[in-house]
Amino acid sequence: MSSLPRSVVIKGTGSYTPDNIQTNNDLTKYVETSDEWIFTRTGIRERRIASADETASDMGAIAARRALESSGLKIEDIDLVIAATITPDMPFPSTACLIQTKLGISNAVCMDIEAACSGFLYIMEVAASMLKCGRYRHALIVGTEKLSSILDWEDRTTCVLFGDGAGAAVLAPSDTPDVGLIDFKLGADGSKGDVLYMPGGGSAIPASSQSLDDRMHFLKMRGREVFKLAVTVMEQAAKEILEQNGVNSDQLSCVIPHQANLRIIELISSRLEIPMDRFYLNLEKYGNTSAASIPIALDEAYRAGRIQSGDLTLMVAFGAGLTWGAALVRSP
Repeated sequence: MSSLPRSVVIKGTGSYTPDNIQTNNDLTKYVETSDEWIFTRTGIRERRIASADETASDMGAIAARRALESSGLKIEDIDLVIAATITPDMPFPSTACLIQTKLGISNAVCMDIEAACSGFLYIMEVAASMLKCGRYRHALIVGTEKLSSILDWEDRTTCVLFGDGAGAAVLAPSDTPDVGLIDFKLGADGSKGDVLYMPGGGSAIPASSQSLDDRMHFLKMRGREVFKLAVTVMEQAAKEILEQNGVNSDQLSCVIPHQANLRIIELISSRLEIPMDRFYLNLEKYGNTSAASIPIALDEAYRAGRIQSGDLTLMVAFGAGLTWGAALVRSP
């Protein structure tokens, strides 16, 4: 038997969303909108909003603890922690380091990766590759976002779309072939960066009274362009990963898409010729939680019994950057 693992499996999952529910009707206090206007365009009814003193690392630590409990492993078994977020507690230290401290993980490599809504798939491939090299035993990967902290509550085209939350998974090496994380297809096109971004707060536009007055520290989005690009890259990534692995769409038991817009998901369903009843959806409850979107849905799908042993699951996402990704997973 080779000294290196033949595969990497998902050992456990966990998620967390804040208690505070903000409905579409609640948003009418901030902007001119309605439940009907939001729901018919997005499929969103409500989202969760973190409290003022609740941070991305707080939410990530709760989701991570639940994933550890699900895995049956102990804190001391984890030697790699990777977080995906665009709303870190602070520019540095990393959110992963803060989560490490809150969980009491004493000996682990910790880092953040930023790929927006594709972030969880990015950190999943990075962690899987690091485990396969044989240098690490178990990885804790966390997607966590407090998007309410960067939303412009005067912009009805963006503030209605997003919510807060966190999801996590524990990855472990396995000597069983052809199970777990079968393949990934990641990509990026930086030339499309200006369709979804936050201009202020970095070295290009540091925080100043002028940048605050110009509302540069809020998320900016060109919705129609994002919609078209999302459908294109998600379809492409999904088709490529299925073709590369000789998988027909009817072999998929569950599809977990990035939960951004129901119309996008419906178009993906049509183009891939996969019925909507095989897609796991929680968009109506949480809105777009960026890097937390897929891991929250993944955890819920496992706990709801939507993913069973031997099942093939496709995860597919797009995000600011422009980034995109797909992952094919067979449950052990």
